[in-house]
Amino acid sequence: MNHLDMIRDFSNANGVSGFEDEVVLVARKYADPTFEVSKDSLLNFYIRRPENNGKRPVIQLDGHSDEVGFMVQAIRPNGTLQFITIGGWVNSNIPAHKVRVKTVNGDYIPGIVAAKPPHFMSVSEKGRTPEVSEMAIDIGASSLREAHDEFGVRMAAPVVPDVAFTYDEKHDLMIGKAFDCRLGCAAILATMDALKGEDLGIDIVGAMSVQEEVGCRGSRVTANTVKPDVAIVFEGCPADDTVQPDYLIQTAIHKGPMLRHIDTSMITNPRFQKYALDLARELNIPVQESVRTGGSTNGASIHLSGEGVPVIVIGLPVRYIHSHYGIAAYEDFENAVKLAVEIIRRLNKDIIGSF
Repeated sequence: MNHLDMIRDFSNANGVSGFEDEVVLVARKYADPTFEVSKDSLLNFYIRRPENNGKRPVIQLDGHSDEVGFMVQAIRPNGTLQFITIGGWVNSNIPAHKVRVKTVNGDYIPGIVAAKPPHFMSVSEKGRTPEVSEMAIDIGASSLREAHDEFGVRMAAPVVPDVAFTYDEKHDLMIGKAFDCRLGCAAILATMDALKGEDLGIDIVGAMSVQEEVGCRGSRVTANTVKPDVAIVFEGCPADDTVQPDYLIQTAIHKGPMLRHIDTSMITNPRFQKYALDLARELNIPVQESVRTGGSTNGASIHLSGEGVPVIVIGLPVRYIHSHYGIAAYEDFENAVKLAVEIIRRLNKDIIGSF
C-alpha cells in the first residue's frame, strides 16, 4: 500500500512543539475507522486495535508529532517580529527562508526570516553568523499596530517553515519539512494498518507524542498512560552520508532504517536490538546500525518508565533535519514499517521476557 499521501499530509501540517493540533487532525483522517482513537490534554494521540484484549503484553509504537520551529517573542516598532527558536536550530540555517506565522484567528500567514543586508553590515558583522536576536520575521507590516491589528499577529504565535512536500518518483526521494518525526507518525499508522485483523501475541497501542523537540515531554505522559512491556520508537534520524567519511557513514538514505545502539540518553536494550537486527537479516530487510555520540529520542522516557521497558529505535534516515527542508527515501520508510510489522508478528510474552 502506498502511503505517500499520508506522509504528504503529515509533513505539510503545521505543528511546532505545543501546537500539534493539525497533526492530530491528519492522524484522525488516516487512522483506520475500526481503531479506537483518543487524545489527552497535551494532545498526545493514542490508537488502539479493536483486537486488544488487555490480557497480553503491550507494545507501544511511538513517533512524535511536533516539529522544530519558532515562536514570536515580541513585535518591534517597525512591524517585524522578534522570535525565539523551538527545538534545536543552527543559526546559519535560519535566515532567508519562508515561514508561516499563526494569527489570532488561527490562520497561517507567510513571512520571511530576515537579517541585516550586507550593505549595512560592519566588517566584523560580515564575518560571522548573526544571532537569533539579530534576526526578524518580516510579514510585510510597517508598524507594530499594523502587525497587531491588520495582520492579526500576537506574542507567542507559533511559526513553522513554509515548505510543501514533493516526491521525485524517478529517484524515490521525498523532500519536505518535519520529517522528524512525521515520518514516524505515518509509520505508526502504516504498521498498525498492515497488522489489521491479525491474531497476535501482544496488544498494540500507537502513541503520537507531543513536545519531543523541547525535551521528550509528551512521551513521559504516553509511557505512563500506555504502560508498555516493550516499545518501538520510530524517529526521523539525521542522515550522515553527506557529512561523514565513508567508514563512518551509519545512516545513509536508500540503505534501510537505522537501529542505534546508543545515544546521549539511552543505551538500547542489547537483547531486543539483537533480536531485531537478526530478524532483519533473516528476512533480507535492509538495515543499518549506528553508535551515536549526539541526539536522543523518546526512547529516553519510555525505557525508564514503569519498572524499565525494552526499547529499540527504528530510525528513518533524513538529510538536513532541524532545518527547513529534509530529504528522505520512501523505500526506507517502507522497510522501517516492514521490519516493525515482522517484529510484532513474532513477539509474545516469552520472547519479551527474554529481553
